[in-house]
Amino acid sequence: MRARRKRKLLRIFIGTCLGLCISFGGWAHVGSPGVSFEGSAGSYSLMALINPPEVIPGTATVDIFTHATGVASVWAKPVYWFAGAKGTPQADEMKPVPGEPGHYRGIIWLIDVGTSGIEVEVRGSAETGRVIIPVMAVSTTQKVMDAKLGWSLLGLAILLVVLMVTIISASVSDGLVKPGLDQAKAIQRKRIIGAVSASVLLLLVLWGGRSWWNSWADSYQRFMFKPFRATTSIVPEGNGRQLVFAVDTTKLSNLTFTRNISYIIPDHGKLMHLFLVRANTLDAFAHLHPKRKDSVTFVTPMPPLPAGKYFVFADVTRLSGFSETIPDTLTIPGQYTANVMMSSDTSASDQDDTYFFTNPIAATKPTTQLPADVIICGTPGVRTPLPDGATVTWEHNPSEPLVSQNLYSLKFNVQDEAGKPAVLQPYLGMMGHAVVMKDDGSVYIHLHPVGSYSMASQQTMLNRFATNEGPVDVKKLPRSRVFMDSVNHELARLEKMTEAERNIYYGGNMDHAMRDPEHTMVSFPYAFPSPGRYRIWIQLKRNDRIVNAAFDAEVE
Repeated sequence: MRARRKRKLLRIFIGTCLGLCISFGGWAHVGSPGVSFEGSAGSYSLMALINPPEVIPGTATVDIFTHATGVASVWAKPVYWFAGAKGTPQADEMKPVPGEPGHYRGIIWLIDVGTSGIEVEVRGSAETGRVIIPVMAVSTTQKVMDAKLGWSLLGLAILLVVLMVTIISASVSDGLVKPGLDQAKAIQRKRIIGAVSASVLLLLVLWGGRSWWNSWADSYQRFMFKPFRATTSIVPEGNGRQLVFAVDTTKLSNLTFTRNISYIIPDHGKLMHLFLVRANTLDAFAHLHPKRKDSVTFVTPMPPLPAGKYFVFADVTRLSGFSETIPDTLTIPGQYTANVMMSSDTSASDQDDTYFFTNPIAATKPTTQLPADVIICGTPGVRTPLPDGATVTWEHNPSEPLVSQNLYSLKFNVQDEAGKPAVLQPYLGMMGHAVVMKDDGSVYIHLHPVGSYSMASQQTMLNRFATNEGPVDVKKLPRSRVFMDSVNHELARLEKMTEAERNIYYGGNMDHAMRDPEHTMVSFPYAFPSPGRYRIWIQLKRNDRIVNAAFDAEVE
């Protein structure tokens, strides 16, 4: 009876977790640490850009943009999933930016590593609205001392050592001479002994200090965030090929529960969102959803992509709300070139998988011939045709330069074959998905209309803070094997649903009509992290088909 009740409680627990998290998108990135947000705090609409610190403890810069009426003040504070409500400090007021109405800015200290967030509180005439924007608090870099400062400090240290040796030497020799006595030889000997002793003592002190410093540096290195390593390969499977993505978890030295790969949760009904982008040309793109073979190995049928080297990005989110991208590369050998053919955008292997081909970015030439029916990438302000006869326009004035670090709402307006506003359908529970990548592969991010953060993390935080609870007791959480079995069972149940049922399940908590009642436009809040050439792939759905498009952008 007790075991049965325990299993029932476990099913309720996991069902609650999946119910909270399964409908939301993941936050993940490479080279784009800023967290963008577009939504509302209570009845106040706002956009936000949070730049987390590179080192924990450190300060995050918070920029809030709102033109809602009745706003009196904006406040913000850090929140931690592990610490709970009892570990939350008081909020700090964000100050208005002079000359920029509706822009508030401030800094927030992030003290501990793990799944954290910034709770934004808008106080106004109507109400006090709150929203939590998740931030993954991890140290990603080790600061290096400026060379000039280092040489200056070294010079001062040498001066101090010389002075200390001189003082000690004199204090045991000349300082002990009695007036009127001639003890030149004895004084000389004591002076030398004092100088040598002082030098040895100071060298030992310096050696000890260096050892202490290096031990802290090594400890810091050990606890720095390091992305998982993975191995991507292609193996024969029946008459086709299978992509195998194996994650190496043996190097995980901290956040062992927070980043445990056994505790990944479905994100839009998929355990993993894996993107393949052909390097250099960025002309082949695939969005796949591998299934779990064991706790660290994921497999999916390999689409017929052309030969070449590919960037691989796998996005996952865990029970703790911690999301990350696991990067790798894959080389598709030349013998697969013959298999390339233009697809109907949607792979038969998974109804939500998709891949397509575009023209190479800028003047780069492809290394392998692509199908003739490629999609030509659009540019800001230009109506761009889609494979199904519709068109999509990036609503951005082409004469207005895109500037890095500026927060934009990237709006895409879709029109049907007759030039009328097209009606979009949810794709994996959202009105659109986007991937932004820099041409050299140094920047990658998976976006949704709500921003670049994980709504699974957000909902996990909201659930934690619904009650005034203290720290998480990991011992009370289900074991990894039990958790994986329960998640697999839930995924099997999802696969049996119709698409309409899945959309209701995925998007039950999403208000798609909030900003676009007719579902003809999709927008993605984002700040390009650095100047350069970027490609933006957007994925929509209409007439029960996934529709892909791509746009190029030059960022100053």
